[in-house]
Amino acid sequence: MTEGAHRRASDLLEGVPVPMLAVDGRARTIGANRAAVALFGGADLLNRPFVTVVRHPAVVAAVDWVLDPDRHPQPAPDPSLPPPIDGVARLSAVILADGRDIAAEITVARLPSALGRGATIAVLDRSEAEEAEQMRRDFVANVSHELKTPLTAMIGFIETLRGPARDDARARDRFLDIMEREAARMNRLVSDLLSLSRVQAEERRRPGGQVDLPLLLRGVLATMDPAATAAGVTVETSGIAGSQPVPGDPDQLVQVFQNLVENALKYGGSGGYLGVSMRRIDHEPLLRGPAWAVEIRDRGEGIEGMHLPRLTERFYRVDTHRSRAQGGTGLGLAIVKHIVNRHRGRLRIDSAKGQGSAFTVILPESVSRG
Repeated sequence: MTEGAHRRASDLLEGVPVPMLAVDGRARTIGANRAAVALFGGADLLNRPFVTVVRHPAVVAAVDWVLDPDRHPQPAPDPSLPPPIDGVARLSAVILADGRDIAAEITVARLPSALGRGATIAVLDRSEAEEAEQMRRDFVANVSHELKTPLTAMIGFIETLRGPARDDARARDRFLDIMEREAARMNRLVSDLLSLSRVQAEERRRPGGQVDLPLLLRGVLATMDPAATAAGVTVETSGIAGSQPVPGDPDQLVQVFQNLVENALKYGGSGGYLGVSMRRIDHEPLLRGPAWAVEIRDRGEGIEGMHLPRLTERFYRVDTHRSRAQGGTGLGLAIVKHIVNRHRGRLRIDSAKGQGSAFTVILPESVSRG
């Protein structure tokens, strides 16, 4: 292929928005657009055997077939993709690019005849779509599991009440109590799912109101005081006197701090202490300005470090049995995370086994222009 043809091939690739490579009749790379260079992690993609760029047997076989269909078998059609048109191979493959595996949709086609014998290889990165689909499947599976357990229990009790326990007043009362608890658990789960859905729907829309943050915290603590007294927990506060307006949605921020205080009482109440403090940060680097930090601290059992990065995942629990026994749905911290994100804030979690836990919500002092 002449130098002019090489240049025309490169110009052709640059007009394509997805990563794209071109090879000559010997399957050596003769062109790569900027997206391909970024994807495959280097500028030295030219004049190399294609097999050294994409080391996947099915992709290499597709290139060989497009270059010489008489000598190489046609790849089997990929059932996950639309039927290919004549002379074009389409396949899904997990390929190595820039040191990581990506789920890609590959299209191999002949070069325009004016550019000589060769082929183009377009690589559409489907990793984010695959991850989103996997998250959706996991979410549906988790919700189904969470609902199936109490439903199965209730169905069993109903059958028992209609049969052996029909005339047993003591058993009937005990079973009805259990059924009431299971129904309440399902109601909490559905309520949290609806809340999470609403929060996610609004996450990109910034709150338009103002909240008196110390007043809000005092209200939350007053609401939770009976639970703290019942748990034998001493509540200490710092910095929540007076008034300090910050941008925010009052209902959502009440939900955040009620959730964090309730968790501290449930899982950290064994330490007999709950600390709620508020302080100003002159410059929060990630928020690029002044902010207010509210810390909820307990002296309970603490959380092992390996769990901390996953605590805000939906349905993730450190101790599944204990969480369910305490009435948890596994969605509280996920809701907290999305509300804090909507407020352009940060959630920081510090904990160590045997040393208690601290959940810190950092909110911007004013609306960011960024």
